[in-house]
Amino acid sequence: MELEQESPDDWWEVEALLDLCFAPGREALSSYRLREGVAPIASLCRVGRGDGALAGAIRAWPVRVGGAPAALVGPVAVHPTRQGEGLGAALIGDLAERAPSLGWSRLLLVGDAPYYGRFGFSRLSAVEMPPPTNPDRVLGRGDWAGVAGLVTRWGDPPA
Repeated sequence: MELEQESPDDWWEVEALLDLCFAPGREALSSYRLREGVAPIASLCRVGRGDGALAGAIRAWPVRVGGAPAALVGPVAVHPTRQGEGLGAALIGDLAERAPSLGWSRLLLVGDAPYYGRFGFSRLSAVEMPPPTNPDRVLGRGDWAGVAGLVTRWGDPPA
């Protein structure tokens, strides 16, 4: 399985994978509201292919937390026929390792702490995602010292 940068030609194939992997209405989640009208961080968007077929994908989006920039990681998806092979871990690990060298010292995601903890993510008690996000699922990795507040869209003025 090779990881490669997501290209514009991959967009709809990745969207179809996300539709397959996530419940209907996924776009109603607060994370999607933060992505509306904002381009993803192309250098952090990756796909995994096996035998030419899309097997997994990860994306990241610029956001602000109390005015400070951060990369909102997700969604990450692995095709149901390829789950359990370590592709999700490879996608997350790759993004987490590459992000700082690309200028993204703060990573943020909404997820399960026991799973994402192995990649260095931990609960961010001073960071607030828009409702209805469970605060226990707001996780971060990187340089969060002194950064707190509400997560806002990249294009919105700082809160």
